[in-house]
Amino acid sequence: MTRALFKGNFWSGDILSTIGYDNIIQHLNNGRKNCKEFEDFLKERAAIEEKYGKDLLNLSRKKPCGQSEIHTLKRALEVFKQQVDNVAQCHIQLAQTLREEARKMEEFREKQKLQRKKTEVIMDAIHKQKSLQFKKTMDAKRNYEQKCRDKDEAEQAVHRSANLVNPKQQEKLFVKLATSKTAVEDSDKAYMLHINMLDKIREEWQSEHIKACEVFEAQECERINFFRNALWLHVNHLSKQCVVSDDMYEQVRKSLEMCSIEKDIEYFVNQRKTGQTPPAPIMYENFYCQKNAAPPGKATGSNVTRRGPLPVPQNLPDDPSYSVISDYSLVYQ
Repeated sequence: MTRALFKGNFWSGDILSTIGYDNIIQHLNNGRKNCKEFEDFLKERAAIEEKYGKDLLNLSRKKPCGQSEIHTLKRALEVFKQQVDNVAQCHIQLAQTLREEARKMEEFREKQKLQRKKTEVIMDAIHKQKSLQFKKTMDAKRNYEQKCRDKDEAEQAVHRSANLVNPKQQEKLFVKLATSKTAVEDSDKAYMLHINMLDKIREEWQSEHIKACEVFEAQECERINFFRNALWLHVNHLSKQCVVSDDMYEQVRKSLEMCSIEKDIEYFVNQRKTGQTPPAPIMYENFYCQKNAAPPGKATGSNVTRRGPLPVPQNLPDDPSYSVISDYSLVYQ
């Protein structure tokens, strides 16, 4: 299948029309605009990546995250914080890479602009020349046609005056006819000259139009290829970032696999243990048997009961110094 080429598909039957050329230029302008939009997209994405990287860096370095953990889990958290720091640095580096991509796109866009400018200057000049020569040719044609009409009228006047007896009037008509014939010949030559010049300019314009189409088509092929490769490279950078981040997080997963619950518990016990003997029971101390009571918090032996025997009263119940519970009362003051 033959590829549709610019040079074979952007003509017009109107010699003054530049619609085909204008369509190509509009398409190239749109392509340049698309490159600029992608360039701006890369710059904004770079700003986002940089901000995310810096925010992640601040989070990793300033925000506590299990800082009082110990032993294997502490080591895993240290790996985690370090890898988050590394991921943040990668995002900052990615931002620099994206800005470099945007710079290359800008350079390519400006390079094509300068290349196009040379061809556009030539085409603009030949368009103006063609338009101007066409106007001159049409003016020459109108002048030629008018001179022809003037000659025809002079010939008719001579024929009408054939029966006139006044020789002076006839002579004036013949002079006018001769003059009109000369004017026709001169205008015809001028008209032919302009036609030839217009045709020469037309051929030159067609040649330049074909060259411009070839240049612009080559540029468009180059632009599409560059744009496609730039986009491909861009998503490759993003994929690489994901892979690198996953590798870093894999280090965290590996460190967590090394984390041992038993070892951390044992480590804590060995580092902070306070003793293996619990305190003895607190024994009941009878007020009246303090001489036999053991010091508070210490056991007095295996035969010591929780509560000692009731004391034997020294006084008889009817002794006034001995009170029973039935005699006890509360006095509110």
